[in-house]
Amino acid sequence: MSEHNYKATITWTGNEGKGTAGYREYQRSHIINVEGKPEIPASSDPSFRGDKTRYNPEELLLASVSSCHMLWYLHLCSVNGVIVVEYIDQATGIMIEAADGSGYFKEVTLYPKVTVSYESMIEKANELHHEANRMCFIANSVNFPILHSPITRFKD
Repeated sequence: MSEHNYKATITWTGNEGKGTAGYREYQRSHIINVEGKPEIPASSDPSFRGDKTRYNPEELLLASVSSCHMLWYLHLCSVNGVIVVEYIDQATGIMIEAADGSGYFKEVTLYPKVTVSYESMIEKANELHHEANRMCFIANSVNFPILHSPITRFKD
């Protein structure tokens, strides 16, 4: 078993001069930085006084689930003779907010639209989504269901 380590620096940039002296006295803006990569401007969801022009943690979690699934899926297609020529996913997530302000993701649904080279590849292409979910590091790290509703077609 291999161990992989990751580092990220999160820097709060929302101090407007009074720090967190009051709930409305500060912005939720922050920067996510990984050495050698572009910064990610982030904030909380606008529902929680965040900046709607920045990514929020919920969107980034959803993107992580979708991206991990796609990368495993493409790998599995490659080693199983399924030639993917296009892939796009319009993933959705449902988060439940509790009365005390805490919350959790109830589920994520992936809607991958996959184009393969030949009609004969469609059945195997659809089957590989289950294996991709089983292999995905992110899917194996969350406690909510990840559903799949793929549409697969062949390039005409």
